[in-house]
This record gives sequence, structure tokens and C-alpha cells, in this order.
Amino acid sequence: MTAPVATPHPAEVPTRASALVADALAPLTGVDLPTVLEQAALQTRVDRKYLVPAQSFTELLTRLGERYSVLEIDGRRLFQYESVYFDTPQLHLYRQHLQGRRLRYKVRTRTYVDSGICMFEVKLKGRRSQTAKARFPHPAEHRAALTDEAHRLLDDLLHAEYGIGAPELAPVVTTRYLRGTLVDLAEGNRFTCDLDLVCQHRGRTADGLTDQILVESKTVTGNSTADRILRELGVRPVSISKYCVALALLNPTVVTNPWNRVLRHHFDWRPKSHLREWNDVADPGADQSDTCVQIGPPPAT
Repeated sequence: MTAPVATPHPAEVPTRASALVADALAPLTGVDLPTVLEQAALQTRVDRKYLVPAQSFTELLTRLGERYSVLEIDGRRLFQYESVYFDTPQLHLYRQHLQGRRLRYKVRTRTYVDSGICMFEVKLKGRRSQTAKARFPHPAEHRAALTDEAHRLLDDLLHAEYGIGAPELAPVVTTRYLRGTLVDLAEGNRFTCDLDLVCQHRGRTADGLTDQILVESKTVTGNSTADRILRELGVRPVSISKYCVALALLNPTVVTNPWNRVLRHHFDWRPKSHLREWNDVADPGADQSDTCVQIGPPPAT
């Protein structure tokens, strides 16, 4: 019997964007992971996201000069990531983001494909628009499921931060992409650059970030040298997440109003353009209305 062919990770299919970023990172000084964690861990921080055209990204690194170093592990500077996002059957966590709730959270497992390490992560948005991230080791073979231990940790976090219990969650979408990490060791700031995004749900696949780079600035104050240069280049922050993008690209029944412009302009998205196709692969009898979208786990990987 022929073994099933696994969907290749973005790193296995070189693209123009990955070649451009690799060339842009090559002249920078490499720095190891312990140094990054010591100088710029930033588990509580202000996040700003930018969708940066390739030419502007190259100009950003040119203007930064030698100020930033790049994370390097075993000679590698671009790393393979896989994230599985969890939500309720009614997509309550997605809707918290949609409605701009001040107190909201996101639940995922993140696998660092190159090392095989997997973490269970909870990102909590709270006071003064800061993001706090809690992370715990998670078995990689169970990355598409929440273990009893992960559910207990989530419950403890939500009780401590928001005074609520953890709902029952299931895997919703899987994202795969390449990431490079740059660090300003002097100021303790860093930013990541993500590219070649692949989103998956039940065998459906959507691509993104094929000709641009998602830059995420992570700082204490929200105003790093990289942020200032991006403003000078005319690149403005966008309010969006890879989870929300993936769900919008794969499930045309969800409401996406706050992000329609970004989705149209940067991801070639059209509202409800594939509604019939989605219904064809959805569970028979599942409610496909905007208020309750039944979705199941992504395919095993």
C-alpha cells in the first residue's frame, strides 16, 4: 500500500519571498537562542503588526544597519513553524477578536518543526493593550489536541486573569509558515518576519504572504527603531492575526468586517466567494450561519 503523501511545509518549497528574506538576513550578525531569551524574551509586551512589501522590507533592513542581530541556530536563520488554533464550536475566541474585546485570549499549540519541540501557548490581551503569553511544554504527537494537562493550565490561567473557567475547545485551523527573528540587544526589542503562510482545514488549503512579509514588532513601549523606520516608509500597523486570516480564507461563512480591507488588499480575498464549496465539505446538517459555524479538527500531520 502506498503511504499518503504529507503536505510539504513551506520551507520545502522555496519561493521568491523566502529567497529575498534569506538574502536580506545573510549580512546580519547571528545570535543564539539563550541570548535572545535573556535580552529580549518579552513575554509581556506591546505587539504591532505590519504587512510589508518585499521592497520595503529590504529597505527596512538596510536602514537598520548593524543595530539588529538575527537569531541563528545550527546555521539556520529561517525556521519552520506550525500552529494549531483551538476554539469553541461557536467560535467564541474568534468573535472576541472580531468584536475587539478588551479582555480576550487565543489558544494554540506551536511546533518548532526544525527541532521537534512543541509548546502549548495562551496569549492574553489585557490592560493597556499589552499581550501576555504563557507557554508550556506539550507533546508534539498530540499537537492537534488539548491534553488534560493543557486544559487544566488554561483553566488556571483564565481564572487568575479573567475570573472565568476554560470552555471546551477543539482544533479549528492549522497554519504553517517560515519565520526569522531579529533582535535589538541594546534596547531589548525584537521583531519577527513571517512569510509563505499556508492555512489548512480538513484538506482545504489557502496560501498567503507570498509576495509580502508579516512583520511583528514586540516591544515594551510599542515604539522601537524598526517601528519608526516602517512609519517613515509609509507602512502602517494592521490589526489582524494569522488565526483570523486563516479562518477568513478557509471559511467564507464567518463575519470578517473589521478586516475586509486588509483581506482584499493583501490576501486576494472576496467575501463568501466559496460558500458553496465550503458547504460541500462541511458536516452534513451543520449550521452554516454566521452565528454558529460547526467545524472540526484539521487533518492529521
